[in-house]
Amino acid sequence: MPGKDFNFYRKKLDNGVTVIFEKRKASAITVASSVKFGAQYENVNIKGISHFIEHLVFKGTKKRKVEEIPREIENKGGIINAFTSEDITCYWNKLPSKHFRLGADISRDLILNPLFEKNALERERKVILEEIKMYNDNPTTYVLEKIKELLYKKPFNMSVAGTLKTVSSLSREKIIKLFNSIYASNNVVFSVVGDVDWKDVVKEAKKFTKTKKEISFVKIFLKNGKFIKKRKGIDQAHLVLGFHMPKLNDKYRYAAEVFDSILGGGMSSRLFQEIREKRGLCYSVKSGLEQSRDYSYETIYVGTMKEKIMEVKNLILKEIKKLKDLKQAELSEAKEKLIGLREINKEKSELSMFELLHEEIGGNAGNYYKYEENVDKVRLEDVRRLSKLKGYSFVALAPDL
Repeated sequence: MPGKDFNFYRKKLDNGVTVIFEKRKASAITVASSVKFGAQYENVNIKGISHFIEHLVFKGTKKRKVEEIPREIENKGGIINAFTSEDITCYWNKLPSKHFRLGADISRDLILNPLFEKNALERERKVILEEIKMYNDNPTTYVLEKIKELLYKKPFNMSVAGTLKTVSSLSREKIIKLFNSIYASNNVVFSVVGDVDWKDVVKEAKKFTKTKKEISFVKIFLKNGKFIKKRKGIDQAHLVLGFHMPKLNDKYRYAAEVFDSILGGGMSSRLFQEIREKRGLCYSVKSGLEQSRDYSYETIYVGTMKEKIMEVKNLILKEIKKLKDLKQAELSEAKEKLIGLREINKEKSELSMFELLHEEIGGNAGNYYKYEENVDKVRLEDVRRLSKLKGYSFVALAPDL
């Protein structure tokens, strides 16, 4: 029993669907049907196809017209959305608890019955091409995409959304073929967080037709590099320093979370205090940890003055190095901070569901409930050892004045 106010259930059904469910007392319920396939499984020629499919399933199914999909959810006061990551494509909604069956039916419908109508597909292709251009035009997004390019080799280092070239070349036939080869019940995770009975959750999960398809793994290769570029029309320099970190199933996984929190997590972090508060070199400074079963990397982003790029870079490296002298009191504070943030996130059922999915793809959703226990186990030397970088990548986008 994970807690006094909720219970957790996990089961693989005969139709191949993995069901994860947290029963909690709440007025709203979050439901998701997810496929264990994302951008990391795509080769160079089809990069962006998972994200394209995510968009296309909302353009109409055998049961619902394009406008009916959001309307049925929103007319009940709910929200509906989806996302594509490296390792999963998730279709989710959040509704008042009494409408659980509707939420389950719509999330399942998107996976089972998309039409991929030709004209709608071509319209959506244009939408995604504009989305890619938007990412490129936004300096912050641009440097964060670029750091991934430097940390990994192709195809993994390419954007989840794909490129203008790859998305333009994805034919309807190729998209349908990929969909049919991947979207099978054995690759589905049906997840629910809210106030409903376990037997009702299982009943909905059993409605997925039994099918089986195998997913081929695409190897991920690491590297490091440096990239500095000037751009007209911007007034601020944007820089990112990135480096590889322990993966989700590594014994230092939780030490990496503590490391990230101390370094750049919030206004009390070392980087915020040193670069912004003490020196006034930036408005925005933040770190981020991308951590999964098959990859993991840390990013540190700063927006600063053009002439201060190298100074800020050296300050980041200095603060990382100083973590070798981390004291027990700061480690204890960081642990309490992470555990407290997790408790706050639990207030939103969708955030809990996303974390459960993350852990499920990593191995077992039940690990979500061992978070406090595992963070508490992190030792001083576990965090200190991460300060010894074996290499790093660096990106800067500077104003061309």
